[in-house]
Amino acid sequence: MSTLDETPLTGAAPDSAGPVDLSVVIPAYNEERRLGPTLDAVTAYLDGGDGHWGDWEVIVTDDGSTDGTGDLVTARTDPRIRLITTDRNHGKGHALRLGVAASRGHRVLITDADLSTPIEELTKLDEALATTSLRGAGNCATSHEAPAPDQQPPAAIGSRAIPGATIGHHQHRIRELLGRAGNLLIRRIAVPGIHDTQCGFKLFDGAHAREAFAASRLNGWGIDVEVLHHFHRAGLPIAEVPVHWSHQPGSKVQSLDYVRVLAELTRLRVRSLRPADLFATLLFLLMAMALYSGRLFDPEHRYLPDSLQDQNQWEWFFDVTAHNLVHLHNPLFSDLQGFPDGVNLMANTIMLGLSVPFAPLTLLAGPAVSLSIAMTLGMAVTGLAWYWLIVKRVVAQRIAAFVGATLATFAPPMVSHANAHPNFVVLFMIPLIIDRALRLCEGERVVRDGLVLGLMAAYQVFLGEEPLLLAMLGMVLFAGAYGVVRRDAARAAWRPLLKGLAIAAAVCLPLVIGPLIWQFAGPQSYKSVLHGDNAGNSPLALLSFAERSLIAGNEIRADSLSLNPTEQNAFYGWPLVLVAFAIVVRLWEDRLVKALAFTAVGAAVLSLGPKIRVPMTDDVYPGPWALLAKLPLFESVIEGRVAMVCAPALGMLLALALQRLMAMRTRLGTQYLGLLGLCLALIPLIPAPLRTVERPATPAFFTDGTWKSYVRDGESLVTVPLPDPGNAEALHWQQRAGLGFKLPGGYFNGPYGPDRIGIYGASPRYTSNMLRDVRYTGLVPAIGKNWRAQAQRDFAFWKAGALVVAPQSHDDALRKAVTELVGRDGKWVDGVWVWDLHKGS
Repeated sequence: MSTLDETPLTGAAPDSAGPVDLSVVIPAYNEERRLGPTLDAVTAYLDGGDGHWGDWEVIVTDDGSTDGTGDLVTARTDPRIRLITTDRNHGKGHALRLGVAASRGHRVLITDADLSTPIEELTKLDEALATTSLRGAGNCATSHEAPAPDQQPPAAIGSRAIPGATIGHHQHRIRELLGRAGNLLIRRIAVPGIHDTQCGFKLFDGAHAREAFAASRLNGWGIDVEVLHHFHRAGLPIAEVPVHWSHQPGSKVQSLDYVRVLAELTRLRVRSLRPADLFATLLFLLMAMALYSGRLFDPEHRYLPDSLQDQNQWEWFFDVTAHNLVHLHNPLFSDLQGFPDGVNLMANTIMLGLSVPFAPLTLLAGPAVSLSIAMTLGMAVTGLAWYWLIVKRVVAQRIAAFVGATLATFAPPMVSHANAHPNFVVLFMIPLIIDRALRLCEGERVVRDGLVLGLMAAYQVFLGEEPLLLAMLGMVLFAGAYGVVRRDAARAAWRPLLKGLAIAAAVCLPLVIGPLIWQFAGPQSYKSVLHGDNAGNSPLALLSFAERSLIAGNEIRADSLSLNPTEQNAFYGWPLVLVAFAIVVRLWEDRLVKALAFTAVGAAVLSLGPKIRVPMTDDVYPGPWALLAKLPLFESVIEGRVAMVCAPALGMLLALALQRLMAMRTRLGTQYLGLLGLCLALIPLIPAPLRTVERPATPAFFTDGTWKSYVRDGESLVTVPLPDPGNAEALHWQQRAGLGFKLPGGYFNGPYGPDRIGIYGASPRYTSNMLRDVRYTGLVPAIGKNWRAQAQRDFAFWKAGALVVAPQSHDDALRKAVTELVGRDGKWVDGVWVWDLHKGS
């Protein structure tokens, strides 16, 4: 028996030793009782078998044992048993790294000292290593890095978690559960496709093993994952083989080791990130911060004027969510605005999937800060999600993927909605949902992928139902086109896809059915929100530049072609349209290009609405959206938003073209012209930072608590005019007052009339309509006893404790109107005019 001190990790055996056919590496720490029988069983088995195993060696790495482990090995007289010792205990990973580095075998087996997997199972691993092709591998790299189909796996690992595996004696139930949870996490973040990474019985090609272990850095139990991750990143297949396994007493794995493995996995994940991916993440964050730079660093005092009143609305949504959680109120309803009827929050875009996780920040720093950070980080993470999807499914070239993801995230429609529609810019779940649907088409793990897809869809429902609907529409367009050009793929995919979708529906529906019933049938629910027959895009909008284009923006033209600054849903610019057309023509043989082109064109045409008006003529033709316009859910969609589907499709086309251009080694002139064309198409789309203005100061009446003297329990504070979609500043005043009083009116979607048609704002009343008109015109109508009687009825309906007129446009006229309605003048209190409606006031 030979003994080695701790040696440097060179990845090779000592020069004086010749190669052998098989090296068996056994890490050991205080294994005096269990190691002897293990060595007896291993050496007896390897000596048997009519020389099948050839020349072999057993390397025991004594990792700083304090018992007689080392002496037990040195007492052996067989020179093929070697001992490596360390001065102290470093961990299993360190021991294996030393042992494998000292090995000389053409193949290397690592096994635990307790021999939980019998040595006889080596035959199964040996056969798998010799005969299993890539088709039988449990794991491989992405399609961009896949090895040749006939490549033999350099690793065969024992598994307790795949069909055919048997368990003699089980671990404690808690350990089994922890192990399963750990394997789920490992498959997710490090080694996709491997069901059991921790079984300590693995056979490797010797050269690959020495390379992988020499590159490892973890010293603990996470070494197995790190080595397999090395194979995964190198695109090398791994054969997972079912084995017999029995738990042995005396395990060295302690409860805290699970926490240590988690920490090691985190380190592994961080170290495995490509520098290009880290750089892309940083750039997405910087771009999002640049877009919101005018508001990001002082959100409490800056306002996005192009959001109209949406910033006030969304800050209120975040605030009321946190308020409901703290006070254990129904998170799907509130009567803090729209009083006394209230607001069906589920029927509004309250985005519980975002506002709930951000509730602690909302409570700590306020809704303005919380919303600002949520939208900035949300756009950055969305860009990263598109980048991940494009790298995985479309192109391997990182720069090309980054350009495509940037267009998908920061295209003009997204920048327009970035003013105040987080549900249309925080879209990080959409790429994940698309990828999971594509996994279903592959048919490998349909049940698991269906379960995950169902959970993802449920979460997206609470992030935004309309973006999910539009994403589904885009996926249907793509699937239909791809199925036509790849009929073989369609025939192979439709069964697992339908099965997976059925599983996803079975998972998703129980999670969302309650909130959806509340949304469509609960208090203050409505049938649909009608946007008129002009909500589609003009064909010119697809070719024009957006208002926020840094070098080509034209506010007047953009406004004339859109509903408002937050609904500039196309505006891709004619250069990008021309370049996309050129890409499709040049790469037409690529079936993915055909499907993406159909998706982009189909979405663009649908976005024109049910009636398509030919520009500069009076000719109107029916559009394909007319087939969907009256269907449930679609009837409430602003059809111009369908053009947002074009953004990721165009981004992927650009990524494909850019990868093709950058791969050119000849025809450099074509390469330069192509890159120039891409630059000319994208430069006009670079957005300027969103406009911000100083936010009007909130009157002290609200901030210092003076309002409390005028509003009793069950009453409301009526701000004049009542808040509505045209002016919802009162929602901000209410937030500054800690949501302490209720507001009639408001900015939300609610029902109107017996048919419960959806409208923006509360159902109008005579008095609220009149006061709104005074605000806009400055003209006070003749107010007699009929108006005063109607006002008293409306005040009673609103349960008004006081009326308040704050400084604003036409505030003198508003003060006059309220004075005539009440019959007396108000009092100037802490920056506002107040009319106390209580008797005797």
